[in-house]
Amino acid sequence: MAKKKKSKESSISEALGFKNMMLSERLSFMSGAILFCIAAYMIVSFISFFSTSSADISMIESPKVGEIMNTSRQFTNICGSIGAYISYFFIKRCFGIPAFLIPVFLLLLSTQIMRAYKFNLLKWFMCLMLIMIWSSLVLAEYLTPFFGDFCYNPGGDHGLSVCNTISNLIGTPGLSAILGLTAIGFLTYVSAETVYIIRKLLNPSHFFDKVKFKIVDTSKRDELIDTVEDPTVFDDPQEQTVEFVGDDVIVTTEPDYPEVPQKETEPEMPIHTTGEKDDDEDDVDMAVETGEDEESAEGETVGEDVSNLEPYDPKRDLENYHYPTLDLLKKYENDGKPYIDMEEQTANKNRIVQVLRNFGVEISSIKATVGPTITLYEITPAPGVRISKIKNLEDDIALSLAALGIRIIAPIPGKGTVGIEVPNAKPNIVSMESILNSKKFQESTMELPCAIGKTITNEVFMFDLAKAPHLLVAGATGQGKSVGLNAIITSLLYKKHPAELKIVLVDPKKVEFSFYEPLAHHFLAQVPDEDADPIITDVTKVVRTLNSLCKEMDTRYDLLKTAHAHNIKEYNKKFVERHLNPEKGHRYLPYIVVVIDEFGDLIMTAGKEVELPIARIAQLARAVGIHMIIATQRPTTNIITGTIKANFPGRIAFRVGAMIDSRTMPWCATTCWTRRPSLSQWW
Repeated sequence: MAKKKKSKESSISEALGFKNMMLSERLSFMSGAILFCIAAYMIVSFISFFSTSSADISMIESPKVGEIMNTSRQFTNICGSIGAYISYFFIKRCFGIPAFLIPVFLLLLSTQIMRAYKFNLLKWFMCLMLIMIWSSLVLAEYLTPFFGDFCYNPGGDHGLSVCNTISNLIGTPGLSAILGLTAIGFLTYVSAETVYIIRKLLNPSHFFDKVKFKIVDTSKRDELIDTVEDPTVFDDPQEQTVEFVGDDVIVTTEPDYPEVPQKETEPEMPIHTTGEKDDDEDDVDMAVETGEDEESAEGETVGEDVSNLEPYDPKRDLENYHYPTLDLLKKYENDGKPYIDMEEQTANKNRIVQVLRNFGVEISSIKATVGPTITLYEITPAPGVRISKIKNLEDDIALSLAALGIRIIAPIPGKGTVGIEVPNAKPNIVSMESILNSKKFQESTMELPCAIGKTITNEVFMFDLAKAPHLLVAGATGQGKSVGLNAIITSLLYKKHPAELKIVLVDPKKVEFSFYEPLAHHFLAQVPDEDADPIITDVTKVVRTLNSLCKEMDTRYDLLKTAHAHNIKEYNKKFVERHLNPEKGHRYLPYIVVVIDEFGDLIMTAGKEVELPIARIAQLARAVGIHMIIATQRPTTNIITGTIKANFPGRIAFRVGAMIDSRTMPWCATTCWTRRPSLSQWW
């Protein structure tokens, strides 16, 4: 009876053990599957980060209420806001591109937990961690200059910080030595298979060994499988196959035979024959005659002579128009003239030199150029000093100078120096009157001159919008974006006649351009048969206006085609000289400048209806004299799309909310200004 009871208890315990084993296998498989999905999710978000980081980082670094929920899909990462934050943390803040090794290890771990394959997790963890940290330091130290326009460092902020710390302690050679010794130590750790491969490469006879067979006992079958397929061992250059025959295991090793180069047959040389005359050929005489020339006419032109006609004057319709006078602009005392405070300059110079010496940066000379609002300190680094080391000290120099912000230009184009721009304690006002009253602006021969400020050397800074040919303006609220647009419009109004220029103003805020309404009958252009205000504020009317501009662009191209002119300048010259007949539809073509404020609001409300005509005008309208100026507060990729960005080579970037927003506006090499305009260019 006791024996029967004992056997019953043992059967119950075996059943419970089997049930617990099945339950643990299910939990292990489910845990591994969840971990596998997390790793795959991280890989997808990391890959999406490379194309969407410019838009997502801006929102992550300067978040707004409700953005993390991504209700209106502000985040462009394919994995949503969580994927954007994960990618930002591991790639931007931590290890950079080598962060991909983290989800790789999670994949291995999930495979181990699901019991699909067996790994030496500790060995894999140590190797992948060492490779990730080492690669992060190498990328941050040596590949950072090649990623200057990207919104993230290839080695991550962690790698860059560690490189700077080690470089400050033991210098760049010491950092290179540490990285080299670490690489040598890692290769030594896994040198067994490496030495084997090198020996086989140095001894070619090993490649021609015969095929070998090895018979192993069945009891060692599991050990054999782990030995052959274990990825902790480096792949053998020879292909190995495992085949089970009965109770034995056969391992076949096939050597890699090098391909024997086939002997190329030399092409047959063509046989060339000389053009010698045969003896049997007869000599034949040939007479050569020329035709008579036609009698030339006495006239100088083929068509109708128009030299005696008076050139067409496009300003005749508005003969009594008077250009605006400079008395309308306010004049300031000491306008734009820099105030030099030697005590301030000497103190700033001493602080800059002291901060650089504290971090081991020696300089050979320093020079100060005082501007209206900032001072440029040009320093010449001592031999052997890396420029990147000076650029990384921007925050430390700003802290020492107690300045709101400084800018380091490393190096200054055309000079062998590094520039440090520091705001003046007493900035001077640069007024519009001093700019428009300058000789440079008055004697300018530009088609569409736009004066927007003064440089650090107190020279008037201006550019030709006709050569830009389109302009993209970005800046946060209160940073001078509207002032810059008004300066451009004012420059055009003071220089051009109403017959030579028409302006289209789009103002979604309804208050920025309202004071230009008195110019409705002279400069402002609008859709025909439109009774609305000359300044466009309604989104639906914006779409109608842009489509009308596209039709005007096509009409102008037809006129240029019939006139055989390449651009509007050649066409107007022919029309003024009366080489084009107005009865055939030809007319004088004024320049058209389209100014759009708060472009982000139009994109959010109209979307493609606004983007498509703007992209078409930006691509084609340059030759026919239609130019666009677009302003926005947040130049993210979902507002400034790639199509618009590619066709707006002219950029003006005021201070924006996040660093990535300014990097969204890379500067074209043909523009006349630097990557970030100096503070003295704006007033």
